[in-house]
Amino acid sequence: MGGALRCYLVCYDIADEKRLRKVHRIIKGYGIPWQYSFFFCRVSRMDILQMKADLQEAINSRDDQILVLDMGESLDEAVDSVDVLGRPLNKPDVDLVVI
Repeated sequence: MGGALRCYLVCYDIADEKRLRKVHRIIKGYGIPWQYSFFFCRVSRMDILQMKADLQEAINSRDDQILVLDMGESLDEAVDSVDVLGRPLNKPDVDLVVI
């Protein structure tokens, strides 16, 4: 990993089942699922750029959509910035490291 870690919320809407599985697998390599199509990632700038490049190759830009929201550097502030109704979020593992 290169550089300081930042927190990102990554969510997607993929029209094709095969591309959906591929996108899910790619993002799962960088973060933890908060819901099926929402992932919390705590990674370096270099890692998020690589993930975006991998995702761009996996999707159909006309039919699919992926949102990458930068939630800042602080893990606690990122998690606290999310309002949850119902079942609480799984707290991310602070020691989560992408290799």
